[in-house]
Amino acid sequence: METIKTLIQERFKTLSLITVALLFSSILLMVRMKLNKSYAFLFLIWNVFLAIIPYAITMYLNTTSKLSKLKLGFWFMAWLAFLPNAPYIVTDLIHIRIGNDSLLWLDVLVVLSFALSGLLLFYVSIMDMQKLVTSHFKKIPIEAMSISIIFLCGFGVYLGRFLRYNSWEIISGPQYLFIDILNMIIAPFQHFEAWLFTFGFSAFLIVGFWMFKNPYRIIED
Repeated sequence: METIKTLIQERFKTLSLITVALLFSSILLMVRMKLNKSYAFLFLIWNVFLAIIPYAITMYLNTTSKLSKLKLGFWFMAWLAFLPNAPYIVTDLIHIRIGNDSLLWLDVLVVLSFALSGLLLFYVSIMDMQKLVTSHFKKIPIEAMSISIIFLCGFGVYLGRFLRYNSWEIISGPQYLFIDILNMIIAPFQHFEAWLFTFGFSAFLIVGFWMFKNPYRIIED
């Protein structure tokens, strides 16, 4: 209990920002449900819950005393498996087509608010993991690692959005997932759209991360 209290005190500004963002998104969603009399966008609650998981992992690791390299490595893999769920919410913009045309602006605001919350969780979690990895593996080029992670997340978003895989299938059905990935690697020109999306979305996330991290350091200070 004392550890949680200390963590909240140390991260008060960040947690407050995340809480306000999620609360605003939830209020917009409730307003949309009231006006449209539709629950079609409730899936955003589940998606943002999945986006919280990688941030929860890095928060947990930051409270763990005497964190071994082996334990960090295990949690790093779990974190990486769930991390694409955070930027994935950006692609939920495709769902604005199902709404009422007269309130299309509201649908855009709802999805964008959740997408921005997901990106906030995504970037904060990456920066937390950078600090953890740097403290345990000083020789790892952290910027190159971060770019690689973001690229993998872009690829993961493609697998989730277009091939409909989720993080759990790494354990429940890895054979189908790995076969599809292998096919895309062996025959990249036959899967041109997959790589175009991966590079394009990854570039979007990298530019966003570059724009985010300097103001974030000011907030933390």
